[in-house]
Amino acid sequence: MNTVEENKTGLLRLIKNKNNPVLSPNPANDWESLVVCNPGVWYEEGTFYMLYRAAGNDKEHQIRFGLATSTDGINFTRTSNKPAFSPSVDGPDMGAVEDPRIVKFGDEFYITYAYRPHPPGQYWNFDHDEILLPDCDKDAPLVLKNNIANSGLLLTKDFKKYRRLGRITQSNLDDRDVIIFPEKINGKFAMLHRPKEWIGEEYGCEKPSIWLRFSDDLMVWEEPSTLLLAGVNGTWEEKIGGSTPPLKTKDGWLIIYHGVENGGLGYYRVGAALLDLEDPTIVKSRLTNWIMEPEHDYEIDGFYKGCVFPTGNMIIEDTLYVYYGAADRYVGLATCNIDELLNELKNA
Repeated sequence: MNTVEENKTGLLRLIKNKNNPVLSPNPANDWESLVVCNPGVWYEEGTFYMLYRAAGNDKEHQIRFGLATSTDGINFTRTSNKPAFSPSVDGPDMGAVEDPRIVKFGDEFYITYAYRPHPPGQYWNFDHDEILLPDCDKDAPLVLKNNIANSGLLLTKDFKKYRRLGRITQSNLDDRDVIIFPEKINGKFAMLHRPKEWIGEEYGCEKPSIWLRFSDDLMVWEEPSTLLLAGVNGTWEEKIGGSTPPLKTKDGWLIIYHGVENGGLGYYRVGAALLDLEDPTIVKSRLTNWIMEPEHDYEIDGFYKGCVFPTGNMIIEDTLYVYYGAADRYVGLATCNIDELLNELKNA
């Protein structure tokens, strides 16, 4: 099967699976009847585990995680009619849990996820970047008053029982797209993150960008952060953020990220970069052109019209699998030959 597609100018593109979307909303379950998207995916011993974002048609837009499995990476079966993981009853993530990214240390899966203290509401009916806000006192902390999205750490050994460890980002920053590298680098953990408020001359970027920081402890991220990748004005990637867990290859850490045109108001597309294996703050190469964009109805006609948003990836033999949210409503799969993508990056 061909896994690499070239457009008329010869640029590498990921190939969308002909069975896309590989997961769609399930009207039989209220909690996932409207949305399934942005999945974390793990492959081990012949099984794909997909932990996906899900929501029903409630006004507050309560967001949960569902679980589905597959033996071929294409045909997924839900493991239960109930959510796999839900917002807490009275904790800091009681409003919504979103966008899991999965890595593994030892025999335990470490999942970073975004959350809110209050449900965001059906945001596609609001103006850009507007969400529901809770009723609270004027002296309430900013995280509650503005319903700011934080990122937390979740642990599981079997995708059935979970341990919620709490916040790993600064509470007054909208810091999402938090993704942990799958192994220590020079004895330290490493993390990608995208603090939305870190823009301007003092930060070296005009729009939200991808940053990298190190730590000795997965719950304590206080070391200085390095600006890794910034957007490029006037292009498909004016605003950018990390997408999937970095993948270790012979040529460097492969980073798949998303870019948004028109200052963050347009289509979401997908880019790729290579980082140095020993010092991932060094960007070895970065493709100028996107490798995936919205093309099909399921990527254009949804709650974000024109969005491909990867959150899960793995390399199996010579194929890169990329799982993505499509139009904030479905889950899609795209693939390519890993060596061809690495060669494209090395020649960038």
